[in-house]
Amino acid sequence: MLLVLILALVLFLLIRHHEDAEKAAAAARAGAAPITVTSATAQKGNIGVYLDAIGTVTPVYSDSVTSQVNGLVDNVHYQEGQLVHKGDPLVDIDSRPYRATLLQAQGALERDQNLLAQAQMDLDRYQNAWARNAVAKQIVDDQAKLVLQDEGTVKNDEGTVQYDQVQVDFCHITATIDGRVGLRLIDPGNVVQSSGATTLVVVTQLQPITVIFTIPEDSLGPVQSRLAKKATLAVDAFDRAAQTKIASGRLLTIDNQIDTTTGTVKGRSVFDNKNNALFPNEFVNTRLLVNTLQGVTLIPSSTIQQNGQASFVYVIQDNVAYMRSLKPGVTDGGMTQVDGINPGDVVANSSFDKLQDKSKVTISNQPSAVSANGSDTQ
Repeated sequence: MLLVLILALVLFLLIRHHEDAEKAAAAARAGAAPITVTSATAQKGNIGVYLDAIGTVTPVYSDSVTSQVNGLVDNVHYQEGQLVHKGDPLVDIDSRPYRATLLQAQGALERDQNLLAQAQMDLDRYQNAWARNAVAKQIVDDQAKLVLQDEGTVKNDEGTVQYDQVQVDFCHITATIDGRVGLRLIDPGNVVQSSGATTLVVVTQLQPITVIFTIPEDSLGPVQSRLAKKATLAVDAFDRAAQTKIASGRLLTIDNQIDTTTGTVKGRSVFDNKNNALFPNEFVNTRLLVNTLQGVTLIPSSTIQQNGQASFVYVIQDNVAYMRSLKPGVTDGGMTQVDGINPGDVVANSSFDKLQDKSKVTISNQPSAVSANGSDTQ
């Protein structure tokens, strides 16, 4: 019984000591000098929902031009790095052998055309004679078939002429797209083959140009929903450090299947690239604007503090900082959309190592507000 009384007395003394300590701490806080803080004011505004990814600049068209004929290179018309337009001359191959073959085919065509004309005249004569019963019907029929044979021969000759003309045209190689040529790959005097083993020139389209990037499959639903509504989804391309914006474009389309090894689907965005800032095969950071949240509460991200998994801010009222839990959402440009505080609330933005719940504070600046588009204003 005595032991129980002793334990009860010890417990009572511990509780009294703890209460006295709390009262002393509260008194100390009440008597302590106010903590100087900077502040920000929560505002109602809009903020974008973005998907960040790494992308590769990919030309819409890239032509590796090879020879369709065998021959000697006569002229190389392009300069290295030159911007060319569709139809501009690039390479000339010696066409003399093909022109000679074309001339032979044209001669055979003229000969057979005249043979056809002669056969047609004979047929007309036989038909007139048969009308007067001067010749047998068999002679007329045989001549009609000879005319058909000559017509077939003429068509064959016409095909040969067209083929030989194509071979001659292949000797004069022109650009098939607008773009930029690469380094020179051949010189006059080189012999090229129609096997396609040697690339004569590479032409890459620069305007417009596309960027291919990946979209996580978990984010595919919102993107598809927006595309189904014919919405234009903006895409920004940044440098490797994701600090400098290179160009702005739009999402063109997404791939038709998910890559099971990465759990992502490819998206293609298109950029005007008027200043040629995007270079083929360049790695860039992309930001896809999926949606814009309208009329939400925004505060600077720097005002949000963490306590384990919980997030909170210090709301300042009557020069006293009150700890208030909140739920952060979308973050963009240093601003965060939150639930748990209201527009107009003033929150601390510095001296977090000194602040505690119900600490007295002094604001050293006018509260910085958040504009409707999510930027700070003083």
